[in-house]
Amino acid sequence: MNSLQREFIEKATAEASRANHPFPVMAACEAALESNYGLSALAREDFNLFGIKQHAHPVYGTANLPTREFENGEWTRVLASWVVYPDWCSCFADRMATLERLSNAYPHYKAALAATDPELYVTEVSKTWSTDPERGKKVISIYRDYSHISDAEGSD
Repeated sequence: MNSLQREFIEKATAEASRANHPFPVMAACEAALESNYGLSALAREDFNLFGIKQHAHPVYGTANLPTREFENGEWTRVLASWVVYPDWCSCFADRMATLERLSNAYPHYKAALAATDPELYVTEVSKTWSTDPERGKKVISIYRDYSHISDAEGSD
């Protein structure tokens, strides 16, 4: 993990904390995966760190951009409508509100919100959040890499 990636996770962790996320470092690692450490156009231009698609009743603006979805065992390109946020904190807060609002419809969201540790949280939320079947493992890998570096720096 390079210094720009670490800086992204640190900044995202602070914003996730401001939005009262129960696992702010893990949420930052999710954002790192979803936004390529803040380098995606959606993250840079629209502060959308999670690839959150526009809601049925929009609160924020909309951007229409292509994406890849894993459907029927293969990756396909589609055009999707995405939420445009005013800042990262709003994105993290809306993400949590979305999980809470949909937790009765999606059991994995409910399980994620009830999780007692960050790895269980991301494993559960990833079962429904993304079409990428490897999402949870990828986020946990980022989390462990970041935690390992943070632990090593703290022991100096």
